[in-house]
Amino acid sequence: KWKSLYQIQRERKRIMRETCSKYKSNNRRIITPYHVSRIFVEDKYRVLYCEVPKAGCSNWKRVLMVLNGLASSTKDIQHNTVHYGNYLKRLDGFDHKGIYHRLNTYTKMLFIREPFEKLVSAFRDKFEHPNNYYHPVFGKAIISRYRVNATKEALRTGSGVKFKEFIQYLLDVHRPVGMDIHWDHVNRLCSPCLIDYDFVGKFESMEEDANFFLHLIGAPQNLTFPKFKDRHSNEERTTTKITKQYFAELSPSQRQRSYDFYYMDYLMFNYSKP
Repeated sequence: KWKSLYQIQRERKRIMRETCSKYKSNNRRIITPYHVSRIFVEDKYRVLYCEVPKAGCSNWKRVLMVLNGLASSTKDIQHNTVHYGNYLKRLDGFDHKGIYHRLNTYTKMLFIREPFEKLVSAFRDKFEHPNNYYHPVFGKAIISRYRVNATKEALRTGSGVKFKEFIQYLLDVHRPVGMDIHWDHVNRLCSPCLIDYDFVGKFESMEEDANFFLHLIGAPQNLTFPKFKDRHSNEERTTTKITKQYFAELSPSQRQRSYDFYYMDYLMFNYSKP
C-alpha cells in the first residue's frame, strides 16, 4: 500500500515541477516573507503546511496543534480556536535565517482540491450563510456593481449574492474588491514553483493521503486525520454533482473563462477539465 502511495507522490511532484519549468521563469527568484505567509510551522515534527482554504485546512491545523502538544485530541478543538487562536506560528514570523533553515530541513506539504469544487465550496460557505465580513465587504460591492435594479435592502446588507454575480466579480479585471484567499489560485497562495514541496495531498483522497503523510513524519499512531465537517455540519459537502448545479447557472463563455482563470491550478495538479 505504501509503495503505491509513494508512486502517486512522485507522479504529482513530477507534474508540478514540469508545469513550473514550462510556464514559470521564477526558479531563481528570492523567497520573501510574502511567499511564505500562508505556511504554518510545526517545530516538533518539523512540518511546514501551506494552507489552502476549503481543502481541509481547519482539520489540518487541528492535527498540527495536536502534534505540537497544544491539544490532546483534534475533537477538542473548536473552529474559532483553530482560526483565531493564533496558536500556530507562520513561517513569515521568522527571520531570514529561520525561514531558510525550515524550508531546507522540514517536510513541506500542501493539500489541494479540484478548483471549481473549491470555488463552489467557498461561495456556499461565505455567501449562503450569515457572515459579518463577506456580506458587507464583498457582497455589497458585488451587488451594487453587477445587479441591475438592486433593492435598497440588498445594497445595504450585501446579503443574497448569486453565484453568477460572484463569478462576474471573479472574472472582472477591474474587481470592485480585491482577491480573497478562499478563491485565489493555489499557485499564488503557496508558490509551488518557488518552494519545492515534499508532499502534495488531494482533498479527493484526503483520508488516505493524510494518514500516509502522518505515517511519513512519524506522528503518534493514535493520531488520524479527523473526518468531521468543520462548518455548517448539517449541510452536504460540496461534491462534483453540487458543483455542476452551480456552474449550470453560467453561460458557456463564463464557464470557459472560469476554467481559464484556474488554468494553472488545473494543469499543475493534474485535474482534468470539467
